[in-house]
Amino acid sequence: MIYLTRVEHFNAAHKLYNPEWSAEKNFEVFSKCSNPNWHGHNYELHVTVKGEPNPQTGFVYNAKELSQIIKDVVLEKIDHRNLNLDVDFMEGKFTSAENLAIGIWDQLKPHIEKDGVLLHCIKLLETRNIYVEYYG
Repeated sequence: MIYLTRVEHFNAAHKLYNPEWSAEKNFEVFSKCSNPNWHGHNYELHVTVKGEPNPQTGFVYNAKELSQIIKDVVLEKIDHRNLNLDVDFMEGKFTSAENLAIGIWDQLKPHIEKDGVLLHCIKLLETRNIYVEYYG
């Protein structure tokens, strides 16, 4: 089994808050991330697929094609957007890195797996110190 990872970058704003809580409770739980005027991140997205190399190309998946799928299906929706307000697949969800990774997985999986490889992992770096990995 061979694993291929494509790395992309995007910028997005969001805030973490629970509308059922007071501003004080939101600040207690989410700290500065509950800022009513939002905050942003320079995200790094790793998309890993797995499979066997194609005997005609040697590729598990064409990395250029994988990049284009990521851009068309995900980045066009989230880059330089407000995750709470602008992103259809995040509507009604907490915009945590965990939920964003799941949402990205759900967007990419049907486009990638139709070509005979498996989506293995979404790794999403929110900061230099925080990242999440989702394996479906």
